[in-house]
Amino acid sequence: MTLGFWLSDACLVGVQSALVALPHGRPPAPVAQLARRLSGRGWALAPLASIVLVVAAISAAGAVADGLAWLALIAIPPLAAAALGAAMRGARPWLALLVVPLFALAWADRGGLAGEGAAVALSALSCVTLGVLLTAVAPRGWLKAGIVAMAAVDAYLVGAQLLQPANDVLNAAAPPGHLPQLQRALFGDALMGYGDLFVAGVFGAIVAAERELGLEARGSPWRWSLVVLALALAFDLLFLTLDTLPATVPVALALLLRERLRRRTPR
Repeated sequence: MTLGFWLSDACLVGVQSALVALPHGRPPAPVAQLARRLSGRGWALAPLASIVLVVAAISAAGAVADGLAWLALIAIPPLAAAALGAAMRGARPWLALLVVPLFALAWADRGGLAGEGAAVALSALSCVTLGVLLTAVAPRGWLKAGIVAMAAVDAYLVGAQLLQPANDVLNAAAPPGHLPQLQRALFGDALMGYGDLFVAGVFGAIVAAERELGLEARGSPWRWSLVVLALALAFDLLFLTLDTLPATVPVALALLLRERLRRRTPR
C-alpha cells in the first residue's frame, strides 16, 4: 500500500505538530533536582549543535553516520519509554511497556507502513523526553534563541545544498539484522530528519513549562500545536517546486509568533 507523497508528508507534519502539545510542564522531582545542578546557558546550543556538528562530522567521515544510527537505536527506545511513563501529558508508568511492541513492529515490518509508523512514534516520543530535559537545564530565553538559530542555519544549509549530502548518508545508515533506522522519520513517501522532531519537542516543552509557571494564559495545550500544523502545511507547498525543505522553519516561526503575541498581551 502506498499513500503518495502529500498524504505521507501530512502524516509526518501531523506528528511533528503534535509534539508541541505532548510534553509535561515539569520533569519528575529527582530529575528536576539534578537539572538544577547541571543547568547552564551552554545547553541552549543543543538545537543548533544537533545540525551543525552532525553535518560537519558526517561530511568529514561518513562512518559517523553508522555510529549515529547505533546511538539512535540504543537511546531512542528508553527515551520513548520515559516519555510514556513520565515526561508527557497523561503519562503512566505502565505505558512505558508499549515501547516493546512498538520496537518489535518497527523491526518486523521495517518496509511497511505499520513498521514505519511505529518507528516514527518511537523517535517522536523520545523527542518529548529530550525536550523536557533540555528545558529543565537551559534558560528558556536562550533556548528560544537556539531554536531560531537552528532554523536559520537549517534553511541556509538546505538552500546552499550543504545539508543534503550528509543527510543522504545518515538516512542510508542501517544497523545489521534489518533493525529499525530510528535516526530518521520515514513514513510512506516522505522523510523528515530527527532534528525536525527534536525542535518541535523542545518548543512544546518550553510552552508547557511557561504554562506551568503561569507565564501564559491557561488554554488548550493544542493551540500552538495547531499553529505549527497550519504553518508547516502551508510551508510544505514549496515542495511543488523544491525537493528538500528545512522542516525546522515552521516551528521557529510559531515560536516567534508566540513571543510577539505574549509581548503584546498584558499579563
